[in-house]
This record gives sequence, C-alpha cells and structure tokens, in this order.
Amino acid sequence: MPLAQCDRRSLMAGLSACAAGFYSTLLPAQQPSASLYSRKHQQAVGKGLEALASRVQEDGALGQSAYQRSIAVVSLGGLAFLASGHLPGRGPYGDHVNRLVEYVLQHARQNGLIGVPNEGVRGVMYGHGFASLFLAQVYGVTRQREVRPALSNALDLIVSTQNDEGGWRYAPTKKDADISVTVCQAMALRAARNAGFFVPERTITRARDYVLHLQNEDGGFRYVTATGDSAYPRTGAAMVALSSLGVKQEDVFKSASDYLMANLPAVSDYASNPHYFYGQYYAAHALWQVGGDVWNRWYQQVSALLLRKQTMSGFWEDETVCNEYATAMACLILRMPKNYLPLLRK
Repeated sequence: MPLAQCDRRSLMAGLSACAAGFYSTLLPAQQPSASLYSRKHQQAVGKGLEALASRVQEDGALGQSAYQRSIAVVSLGGLAFLASGHLPGRGPYGDHVNRLVEYVLQHARQNGLIGVPNEGVRGVMYGHGFASLFLAQVYGVTRQREVRPALSNALDLIVSTQNDEGGWRYAPTKKDADISVTVCQAMALRAARNAGFFVPERTITRARDYVLHLQNEDGGFRYVTATGDSAYPRTGAAMVALSSLGVKQEDVFKSASDYLMANLPAVSDYASNPHYFYGQYYAAHALWQVGGDVWNRWYQQVSALLLRKQTMSGFWEDETVCNEYATAMACLILRMPKNYLPLLRK
C-alpha cells in the first residue's frame, strides 16, 4: 500500500512536536553561523540527492553494487532525503522516498527484526538500527499508520536484545556489545521515544552506563568494555549515543570533543579508509550538538573536503562499501546546519 502524501506544514509540525521530546542536547544550544551552509553546499547536496534518486530501484533497493539490497544503505539514503525536507509521496523525490520506506517495511519480520534474508552482510543489527531510525523519523513527521506496527516490533526487539552490559552487538542476541552497534540502537530509541513510543527507563539507564564506561583517560572512547585504544569513529559514535540517551555531563563531551579535534582523519583516508564516512557522520552529529567554535571549525574543514571530492556525476566515493552509502553520508553531513530531521533539532 503506498504511503499517503503529506505537505511541508506537516513536516514542520512534526519537527516542533519532536523538538519538545524527552531527550536534551549535549550542551546549551548554540546556533552556528548561517553562512556555514552556503550556496555551494546546497548545490552539492542537490546534486547528491539527484544522483541517489537515479539509483533507487522500482522495488526500493538502492544502487547497483552488492550493497543495493542492504537495509542499512537503503535507510541511510532515506534519511538523506528526509534531512533535506523530502517526504513520502510529496515533491520531486516523494516517489523515491516512498519506495525506500516500502522496501524497509517489506523486510520487517514478525519477530521485529528488519533485515533482508541471506543478505550476506555482517551485523544485521546495524541495518536494524538504521532502519528503525529511518522509520521513526518518517513516523515522527507523517504519522503514517503503515509504519507504526513494524516500528513498534522493531523497538521491542531492541529492548529485548540489550545485553547484560547495557549495549548491543551484531546479532539480535544478548551475548555481547560494542559501541558501533549500540549507537544505532540508541539513536533509534531516541527517535522513537520523541515520536511518542514507549521506551523503558531501565533500557535507557543501562545503555547510558555502558557507553560512559567506554571513555578512556584521553577523552576518546574504546570499542568494547575491555581495555582498548580510543579512536575517532568510536568517539563520535559514543557522543551521539550519549546525546541520544539524554546524558548532559559537560566534562564528558568537552574531553571527547577535544579528542575529536585533535584526531581528525587525514585527507588520504577519504574513500579508502573503511571507517571514514562512518566516523565523519557521527562526528558531525556530535559536534553539531556541541556547537560554537568547535563545530564551526570542524564543519568548515570537513565540508571543504567533501565539496572538492564530489564527482561530476554527483556521487561521493567509498571503495569499501559503495558510492550510494558515501553519498548518503556526505549529504547528511553537509546538510547538518540546515537539517529537517527531528532527531537533530535543538
């Protein structure tokens, strides 16, 4: 069943409602300079979305590579369209967003897991987390009744598979946990709770404790609770997870922000490092919430590189996953100062 149309007024009403949700920001909100998002940024995002739209298949799969049926890539593509205000069934990309939503809904199983059978990718809970986040953002601004049952079941699965440490990992079991999978579930829980779904307080409290326990003395975060080194992608992910879980400890975010700014990825990491877009995506979320000079300096540097790296066809490149993934991530990063996603409203 195709999703019903809704207009931009519905989007803004949904944003206002979600902005009044349970979760607070990392630090007192500080609006970045409007000039950060220039005409060049707008044009780059426009070209990126046009390129993504050209790769949305009739059944809602996204791309031409082995990852075209990936729930994670489809969901990230959908989030990129939503971040620029494109809604299901409305506007030039309304049909494309419809197809992406329908693809996710078609792969929502009765047990709550959202995934493609025999997809062959590692870590089904990555895709489940991104898909749950995508559906929660769609539901938050459209209240589409088709979305609610799948999202409700997906949230139940997240809650029921939280492990004893308070986190999540690759499979929908309670066996172990790491920050990369935990952040996906934390973001989905926040978005769903802001959209009106019930999330147990115990789930949130245990997840907060788990992520806080991962911070090292250098301000960065490690991958699992066992002793390990800090890393840029992990640190950005942990900050976003804590923000999503309502943590407001300024000392935690100050030291983590300092770590990020001292460990920016090298230009040579672009496209070849498997964690480049992953790390920049979470750093963008985290530092946008921190705001101020830290955000301005980070965004100016990273966005300048992304503007240079966009291809003539509108795509950004990633050698380890696929260009559709990189393009969705780049659009989300560039769009951060002007985003429409309820999750990112201050």
